[in-house]
Amino acid sequence: QVQLVESGGGLVQAGGSLRLACAASGATFSSYVMGWFRQAPGKEREFVAAISRNVGSTRYADSVKGRFTISRDNPKNTLYLQMNILKPEDTAVYYCAASRAIVVPTTPFGYDYWGQGTQVTVSS
Repeated sequence: QVQLVESGGGLVQAGGSLRLACAASGATFSSYVMGWFRQAPGKEREFVAAISRNVGSTRYADSVKGRFTISRDNPKNTLYLQMNILKPEDTAVYYCAASRAIVVPTTPFGYDYWGQGTQVTVSS
């Protein structure tokens, strides 16, 4: 079982940048597909980005393509999300998640373990 802890959230002006990190422990990090999701108040949790075990494949939601970049450092057991050109509609709690799936899932149901989340607020 893997434990996940997110960090790096905060308040930023529109057009700014943030880098989220997700530290993993308790299991072999490189054996999991990793993803980022977000949930705004009153809305369902939605897919943001995901990355395969060996960094060979990434997937992004259309709403963040060209602005966000997912990456991972397997020796450091850490997942990242670089967020640029932030918009007020990016405001949400951001969660990292780990999946034992063979493919790269893009729905919450494909993930087995979740962090507690970190708040990102983008002011206009």
